[in-house]
Amino acid sequence: MRVYYHTFGCKANQYDTERMRQEIEARGALTVRDRAEADVVVVNTCTVTNQADAEARRFIRRLQRERPGQSVIVAGCSAALREPEYREMPGVVDVVPGHDPMLVATTLTRAAPESSGLIQIEVRTSLDRMHAEPIGGELLRTRAGAARGWLKVQDGCDRKCSFCATRLARGTSRSRPTVDVVAEARLLAQSHAELVITGIHIGHYGLDFPEGSSLSTLCAELLDSVPDVRFRLGSVEATEIDDLLLDLLATSGGRLTPHLHMPLQSGADPVLRLMRRWHSRAQYRERALQIAERVAPLGLGADVITGFPGETDEDHASTRALIEELPFTYLHVFPYSPRRDTHATSLPNPVPQRISGDRARELREIALEKGIQYRRGRVGSKATVVVEGDGGTGLTEDYLRIGVGEPGDAAPQERAVVKGTLLAEGAHLYIDLPRHPSRISS
Repeated sequence: MRVYYHTFGCKANQYDTERMRQEIEARGALTVRDRAEADVVVVNTCTVTNQADAEARRFIRRLQRERPGQSVIVAGCSAALREPEYREMPGVVDVVPGHDPMLVATTLTRAAPESSGLIQIEVRTSLDRMHAEPIGGELLRTRAGAARGWLKVQDGCDRKCSFCATRLARGTSRSRPTVDVVAEARLLAQSHAELVITGIHIGHYGLDFPEGSSLSTLCAELLDSVPDVRFRLGSVEATEIDDLLLDLLATSGGRLTPHLHMPLQSGADPVLRLMRRWHSRAQYRERALQIAERVAPLGLGADVITGFPGETDEDHASTRALIEELPFTYLHVFPYSPRRDTHATSLPNPVPQRISGDRARELREIALEKGIQYRRGRVGSKATVVVEGDGGTGLTEDYLRIGVGEPGDAAPQERAVVKGTLLAEGAHLYIDLPRHPSRISS
């Protein structure tokens, strides 16, 4: 049986798809890169916005237009919250309301004809609650066809942000044992020069373990136990970057990359309270400035929501002023999207969509200009780059997408690590090719 995988959403979702692929391949299925060749398509969905839900449904409908009758199995966050809707769609043979790779593999083997040759292994029946979904299991060996690997360290979230549906789909926070994370990192390091530490709320890593476990102690253990690879933090809250983690960012020589994505959502305290965020504007600002003072270069990104119910012109101005002050190098800005079953849908004073969109465009333009200025400031400085794609582009430690070699140069091997000086040709930022690409060393 030939299987094609399509993933919507975050790195945690992408990791889950890789686990699904690995489990399904272990039963004898063949992974294909062209969906037209597939007998079954596994769609791993996202529910972070209404648009994410809609994109998944459009994709499934497109599959049926292109190949009527092609079997589709739907999993992921949107499937956890909207299982009946997906079951009614043409072509969908089953829905897994969640992310359990073993359950997806078992579901696919059940749906396969006897002639498929897949190994029939009954592992577990469907789960009643998302917070019971296991996070352990077989270690992931590789992220197929990628220069950088994803290392999932926890799942779920115990926070109750009023706008977020992901926590409803993912359940409570659950951490993977440190020994399993380190073992998986060692496996992934054999194929990838960089590993991204990901999850749904990685700042809560270890809180469900005995006292003494945390994201920072995990990072310290990974740096000590898994040499010759660099680690990058996924999205992490500003108030959950403790002093040890800041020390590792500042003193690891780039092995814990100087790049942070710290969700902001709003720079106005009244809106932060309506969002049920746990930090104030001042707390976020203070920690961001402390980090920028110690870590250089620093790639700094954030998520921002515009037009949240009750957001006034003054609130938006406060957010804009904070963004202009802090050393952001990029932003992900989204107009507010009401999510079913979240508290925010009951809030008064909705912001018209036009105003929300205008505010988002304004902040994106500010972020774009800040990013351009940051890139210009990096010209002439040193960088370490993991080569990606077809070998012609790479990612710096501070999260800049750049060219590798001068335009027209022969591309280095993908997954190599190159070190050199950042140069510019017009708007094109690139790094010279060294003679001997290497791996990351401590």
